[in-house]
Amino acid sequence: MDEKLYIPMGVKPEAEFFRGFGKKQMAQASVGSLACGIIACLLWFITHSISTTTIAVLTGIAGSIMMTAKDQSNLSVVDQLRNMVRFARSQKVYSYEYGDEWAMGGNKWRLQ
Repeated sequence: MDEKLYIPMGVKPEAEFFRGFGKKQMAQASVGSLACGIIACLLWFITHSISTTTIAVLTGIAGSIMMTAKDQSNLSVVDQLRNMVRFARSQKVYSYEYGDEWAMGGNKWRLQ
């Protein structure tokens, strides 16, 4: 029998509010926006400037959404940073010991 496998393209496992931004990203963006809101409150107490506080709040919200929205490769900036940190933590340093094969005394050298 000649059976063909159909693999649908572009099917998303969850509903999205807009392209690359679903419920999980909404929660992540909310946490980021809340953190930027706290920073904006601190700016208000320091500067007492409405324009500085407003710009800080709006920039924090827009930045949080941009950093959590997924792109064509299905990765967001937050996901990429998380992968980079996980990769850096997984790297191990192994010192290499070798000896002179022809020496009678068995001299060992150590490289780092």
